[in-house]
Amino acid sequence: MLAKGCRMIPAPKILAEFGVSAPELVEETGLAVLWKVCRADGSPAVLKIYGSKGMRNESEGFRFLAAAGGPAARVYKVTASAALIEWLSGPPLGDLSRAGRDAEAAAELVQVAKGLHASAIPEAGYPRLEDWFRALFSLTVSAGASEAARRNIFRSQALARRLLADPQDVRPLHGDLHHSNIRLGDRGYCAFDAKGVLGERAYELANAFRHPRGAPDLVREPERIRFLATLWSQEFQVGQRRLMQWAAAKCALSIAWRNGGRLGKDPELDLLGALLNAAEG
Repeated sequence: MLAKGCRMIPAPKILAEFGVSAPELVEETGLAVLWKVCRADGSPAVLKIYGSKGMRNESEGFRFLAAAGGPAARVYKVTASAALIEWLSGPPLGDLSRAGRDAEAAAELVQVAKGLHASAIPEAGYPRLEDWFRALFSLTVSAGASEAARRNIFRSQALARRLLADPQDVRPLHGDLHHSNIRLGDRGYCAFDAKGVLGERAYELANAFRHPRGAPDLVREPERIRFLATLWSQEFQVGQRRLMQWAAAKCALSIAWRNGGRLGKDPELDLLGALLNAAEG
């Protein structure tokens, strides 16, 4: 897929398949290499070429973005191993928060979420949120973990089971909406890097409580947690307590994914405790 050279560049066959030229390396991730390219009409785009691991759960994410429209990054073409999407030239939304404008970032984020959910999207073919949470339900806690960590994981498992047993307003979701997956472009702030999952609508904002990256003190501030819960529940028209419960459950799920099935220590255990307390307060 990539031509050999000092700096690996997309093979001419790949560029021709997508009708693009002039590749410039943007980023390398664990799954893919991203290139800024030029489309036939002269407009820029991102060519995302996946490695041996494939797209994993991002394949359904492209389908979600294409169906959602509005503030979703435009998807021009997708194959089994690559995708061509809209170029978003501006900074990520997280830069606003890190610059001391967190309330402004929170307002922008919920507007993007509302735009993604503005139209109905067919439900068939998406993985279900229950499938994701199997990782949390199967998580065990090592003997060396603190009693608080053990207690909070058990609380999270019980909470997630209750939420999933009584789903409300189920629909296709972006699935990974947060400050790093929203970037400024010519059309305003747009979401990208969707995962695509079928689940309760309130889950859409759950992961954003843990963000932005690089601001650990900010995301742990009780006042900030309360502010986001109030603003987002009102703007997104979901129950505030329900939203906070999903935020805690998602934090626990991320811990489970990161620890591969057995928990010892984790940098977000204190955040999990704060979110659980907010959800139950």
